[in-house]
Amino acid sequence: MFDQTTLDIKEKIRKQLSGIGNLPAIPHIVAEVTQLLDDEKTSASDLCKVISKDQALATKILAVANSPLYGLPRRVATIEFAIVIIGFEHIRNILLAISLLDALKVRKSPDWNHNEYWAHSLMVATAAKRIADDLKYPRSGEVFTVGLLHDLGLVILYKYLNYDFKKIVKLVKNEGISYYEAEKIVLGYNHGDIAEYLLEKWNFPPYIVEAIVKHHKPSLAEKNPVLASLIHLVDYMTNKLGYGNFSWDTGYELDENIIDILGFGSFEYLEEFISSYEDLFKWHFESLN
Repeated sequence: MFDQTTLDIKEKIRKQLSGIGNLPAIPHIVAEVTQLLDDEKTSASDLCKVISKDQALATKILAVANSPLYGLPRRVATIEFAIVIIGFEHIRNILLAISLLDALKVRKSPDWNHNEYWAHSLMVATAAKRIADDLKYPRSGEVFTVGLLHDLGLVILYKYLNYDFKKIVKLVKNEGISYYEAEKIVLGYNHGDIAEYLLEKWNFPPYIVEAIVKHHKPSLAEKNPVLASLIHLVDYMTNKLGYGNFSWDTGYELDENIIDILGFGSFEYLEEFISSYEDLFKWHFESLN
């Protein structure tokens, strides 16, 4: 259930973004893959033929499959094998996520480093999937998708609401507060709320949308707090360990409710858990660069 404040925020964002004429639409190739996936007779070979039409997209899929943290037991050399390994259930959402980030790519500026943003998004996605596997979360493919898109609202903010973006940056510099706090002061909401509009427009499943919207406060998630908590944990870890961190996350606050949600038992054990991944984060971050 939405309270009135939530509904007011959703309506405000809808009005701000619906008037923008060049918001990205779902690419034809993703629509074609979706149609194929609706047919139970579709094979990995059928999907491979469609995805391979877009070599840039195909290359990114292979890069995902071969990421050190994605957890595959051997190198993936072909798109068809990548589809088999990633699984039909997750390939559509991963294609959607990569296509959406590609469509929103922006130039580097003094206030925005898109390479850093992409590296952070990929780091959170792959590390969250690895940790989900280690914690025996049964659907780690969806964790990757949420991780890849968790900061989608930031690039939308920069690209389409740049006046507000600059006000937030200025407020952070002048007042020394976190970007997350500055977003709430300037906008009345945060980048998770901004992402919601476009994610719904692109027909992402509601529980994935919620996990992205609530990734800074996962204990507020109702549909799947575990999914939101996994992303929150890894987002926090990149900041704490200093590998794949993003400047916008400076001063990131841990929602300590994830200790119970993810079954860690105590803050001390969570700290040990985080430290145990430092070498793996370092290795993966160096492979990204």
